[in-house]
Amino acid sequence: MTLIKSISGIRGTIGGSIGENLTPLDAVKFAAGYGAWLKSRNDKCTVVIGRDARPSGQMIENLVISTLQGLGIDVINTGLSTTPTVEMLVTRYKAEGGIILTASHNPKQWNALKLLNEKGEFVSGLDGATILELAEGGAIQFADVDDLGTLTTCDDGMDWHIEEILKLPTVDAELIASKGFKVVIDAVHSSGSIAIPMLLDKLGVTYNNLYPEPTGQFPHNPEPLEKHLSAIIEASKNGNYDMGIVVDPDVDRLAFIDENGKMFGEEYTLVLVADYLLSLQSGHVVSNMSSSKALRDLAESKGSSYSASAVGEVNVVEEMKATNSVLGGEGNGGIILPELHYGRDALVGIALGLTHLAKTGKTMSELKASYPQYFMGKQKIELTPGLDVDALLSSIASLYENDELSTIDGVKITWSDRWVHMRKSNTEPIIRIYTEAPSSKEAMDLGARFIKELQALAL
Repeated sequence: MTLIKSISGIRGTIGGSIGENLTPLDAVKFAAGYGAWLKSRNDKCTVVIGRDARPSGQMIENLVISTLQGLGIDVINTGLSTTPTVEMLVTRYKAEGGIILTASHNPKQWNALKLLNEKGEFVSGLDGATILELAEGGAIQFADVDDLGTLTTCDDGMDWHIEEILKLPTVDAELIASKGFKVVIDAVHSSGSIAIPMLLDKLGVTYNNLYPEPTGQFPHNPEPLEKHLSAIIEASKNGNYDMGIVVDPDVDRLAFIDENGKMFGEEYTLVLVADYLLSLQSGHVVSNMSSSKALRDLAESKGSSYSASAVGEVNVVEEMKATNSVLGGEGNGGIILPELHYGRDALVGIALGLTHLAKTGKTMSELKASYPQYFMGKQKIELTPGLDVDALLSSIASLYENDELSTIDGVKITWSDRWVHMRKSNTEPIIRIYTEAPSSKEAMDLGARFIKELQALAL
């Protein structure tokens, strides 16, 4: 069982020992640290709270809300929601911050506090470090009885979020409705099981929702990778659907299935949306270092520009702002449209993807075939407690110092037609190994090669 404290929040497994798991006392401690940080910036604070459907959500929600109220912070609770919805609600209510209770793609025994600033964006590394210091022993002053925070509820968060998407000039709901699209949905019995049908109803799209009840009892590993998606892939094979839509429990990652039951690929979610937006105007696009080269190739073919950031949504957003990007995201299916908000948003990705499908008249497989073809490998190594990961990565870098090498974010080694990127995860006790090559086998073989090399160095 695990507790991971990082600058982006606290994530851990439910149950177990204090300080080693996400116990009630740990949830209170870190909520208090976050609240104290907010109070140091503005004594009168409001925080928006939302959660995904995992079984521990309501318990953690109650603990966090009560802690914030105890600090004299007003809370707006949106209940079952999505990460992008909570991000947008922070700015809607002009709140000083927000907390999303979700462990994203992790299994149901996990939960987390994901922390937002007043812009509805994830807190910076510097601010996150301050919050951790406060949580671990900083001077936290709770409020007197007459100064306790208030609690109000927001019942229309996802409806409002969807209406804001429909207002975008790049979303053509009437055209989508005229096409009679049929889709199948895998939202793993979580928030997307409610939010995606709400959006598709507004777009006039017929759907089969495989897991409609938001019970939080995930029917499979909730990370939207092909090896976990046998049910929706099988449902899509008979040609009855124009696409399959897959999201993670908090609806910030998006993957498509084509009309033949083949993975469109999380990496190509961003490419698809970029293809549409850059056909309307030239602009700059951003992804992280572990995302496919296909985005760069596509942007440059359309007379647009591209740059890469370190891995992590905070880093992508920072690079997007610095370059005035029209679109950004990550290869895990995260779409960031600054015209709406600076956060990964599967719902806006669905709306833009359907608009592009409607305007081109092509099938999903035809669109995929029109893009530069690369194949990604995503593997990982579980870390042994006490292992010096930074030293391990430094050792692997020294072996490849004569190749094209980047150590901005972990270690990335690039050759003429392939690359490998190795980095320590901020959310799990693992080293992530991303590869790209001309074929899937070559990408996976490259990853396997570096797993062996890392394991040998760790001995």
